[in-house]
Amino acid sequence: MSETQTQLPTDTWICASWQEYEQAIANLLKEKAKSYYYKGHMRLEMAPVSFDHGKDHVVIIFAVTLFAALKGILATGLDTTIFRKTGVQDCQPDVAYYLRERAQTIPAGTGIVNLDRYPVPNLVIEIAKTSLLDDLGTKRCLTTSRFASTLYEELGVAEYWVVDVQNAQIIAYAMAEQGSKRIQESQVLPGLAMFTLEEALRRSREINQSEVGAWLLSQFQQREYS
Repeated sequence: MSETQTQLPTDTWICASWQEYEQAIANLLKEKAKSYYYKGHMRLEMAPVSFDHGKDHVVIIFAVTLFAALKGILATGLDTTIFRKTGVQDCQPDVAYYLRERAQTIPAGTGIVNLDRYPVPNLVIEIAKTSLLDDLGTKRCLTTSRFASTLYEELGVAEYWVVDVQNAQIIAYAMAEQGSKRIQESQVLPGLAMFTLEEALRRSREINQSEVGAWLLSQFQQREYS
């Protein structure tokens, strides 16, 4: 790691110009790190490496994709992809989904998704183990006077979930013009209840992911025909 990198704090928001942010992420190209920029502040997160984080990441992607497929909802999921409004905002959520008419709006070969050119994802998901407070704070809602509204709200994301790895819990919010509200069922994927996803996460602590997947399939099909 370079001297510049070691001087930069990680997992916290610090004051920085867009140019300083670009330099910081250039220095981190060889590192497995996530980066965010919002209202003159940047945050660098070293990539989570925990076993539990990785498992929950896979379970959530599988569950959302399976549900969309069974419901006939067009969906394109993205893993740790950078979304950017140059000079203004930058984010790299763990998971993002483009749904329905947006599912095929980003062409193959795209690197960083330019939000000045393409629409924002309908759904953003952060898998949180060590960054939970920030995922529930600056990335979503007011934390200090510097952050008058949230990064994802300002981007226009319709729905935002935070997966609490430690407690196998999902804190989900629907975004609105005047802020956000807690939800127990997805609005962008109607019929997908948070308690079903939470139960899948809990089961993944005891059984393998193939068995969790089979259980999810039975739950989704049961709700379809009940």
